[in-house]
Amino acid sequence: MNTCVLHLLPACLVSPQLQLQTRRKLLNLPSVWEKPIFRSLQIVPSASSSSSTSFSPAGYPEISPGTRPKRKRQIAGIDQEELQDPAILADPDSCFCEFKGVQIHHKIYDAESVATNLSEEGTSSQPPHANKRVNFPMILLHGFGASIFSWNRAMKPLAQITGKKVLAFDRPAFGLTARLNHVNHSSQGSEDTRPFNPYSMIFSVLATLYFIDFLAADKAILVGHSAGSIVAVEAYFEAPERVAALILVAPAIVAPLNLGHVTKDNSSGKSNQTEGEELEVNSKGNWITTVFSILSKVSQYLGQAIMRLVKGMGDMINSLYKKALSAFLRSAIGIMLVRMIIDKFGLAAVRNAWYDPKQVDDHVLQGNTKPLRVKDWDRALVEYTVAMLTDSASESKPPLSKRLSEISCPVLIITGDSDRLVPPWNSERLSRTIPGSCLEIIKNCGHLPHEEKVDEFVSIVDRFLERAFGVQKESHLQPAT
Repeated sequence: MNTCVLHLLPACLVSPQLQLQTRRKLLNLPSVWEKPIFRSLQIVPSASSSSSTSFSPAGYPEISPGTRPKRKRQIAGIDQEELQDPAILADPDSCFCEFKGVQIHHKIYDAESVATNLSEEGTSSQPPHANKRVNFPMILLHGFGASIFSWNRAMKPLAQITGKKVLAFDRPAFGLTARLNHVNHSSQGSEDTRPFNPYSMIFSVLATLYFIDFLAADKAILVGHSAGSIVAVEAYFEAPERVAALILVAPAIVAPLNLGHVTKDNSSGKSNQTEGEELEVNSKGNWITTVFSILSKVSQYLGQAIMRLVKGMGDMINSLYKKALSAFLRSAIGIMLVRMIIDKFGLAAVRNAWYDPKQVDDHVLQGNTKPLRVKDWDRALVEYTVAMLTDSASESKPPLSKRLSEISCPVLIITGDSDRLVPPWNSERLSRTIPGSCLEIIKNCGHLPHEEKVDEFVSIVDRFLERAFGVQKESHLQPAT
């Protein structure tokens, strides 16, 4: 074939071998250039090109799909590619202790250490509530999504007004307490030897009582904020002899709507029974009445049996629903939804908890988002939610709202007048339900009185302790000269 004609034909219609022979004839190239070494030198990647870049047979570079720069995953501004162990994120005054296989993060302040720090800082003036002493230490319980950071501003002043140790700890799933894989951990051993679910209410209650022993005390004053108030009250009912007083701050406890105690059922039951007996006695001579009485009893028994059957089916459906919901939450989609919710509403919830959102600075935001740097924080939050849904221990007890009237220790309730999360009227109802409780409402304050109005909060607690325990200032005797 004429070589000129070959150049006019499309390259796709001419074989590579024929193209090479034609070029060789035109250029009078020696046959040595047909060797593979020549073909390999036709396309040589430059030294500056990426190692992941490949070349097509036509000589054009191809970029593999995986070479695109990865976009950093962030939740509420926290990079999720570099999650760390809690011990690395701890503060200089942080402490860790093990309780039932869980490393619990906590902090302790006492009056002596606070006074020493003040003297080292050169602060000579003492607050008006200093040098007082209560015979009981104080344990602080944070709310949902919070941590020890929530008590940072109040711990030292509270240690001063009590003269005893003040301890705050991070409940499991929050703060810097270790995240335990409960699903794998609980599958080991029999039912009797399996450890408590660290994300359950009973675990938090037992951990609270453990810290009373940890402080070498017989009793302690429990201070609970929001959902932490539930833990404080449950700890009281678990061991009332270990709780000296309860201080409930913006308590997330649903107050009963009806404050009275209704006993209609028992009386109506007795009256029905009496009427039935009289009916049976008066109907001995009338066979129609006798048959009607028998049919009434049979229908009553059938009705009770149907109600038990319906209740059993309801319990079964409820159990299946809880299992299905738990499985969904633990799935990849459920965890992704939790991360999306925290990312979208986490910072907004922090600001909304304050009366004045403008007062929420970077320090407050960083302190509240620090737990998002802990490994497996999302899975732990899912396990906490699952534990609340499937808490069989709580279902076996009467509702908390029906047991509030049984509290006999001194109780103080503090709330902000502008609380957007737990309305102040709910705290007012609680104060009427709990016998002898005191209610204090802080003006121009939101859901966090111990952060937003620290001085006023501490003063209220100080007055309460004086009334409850007759706290007096310590007398310092001068040495004789």
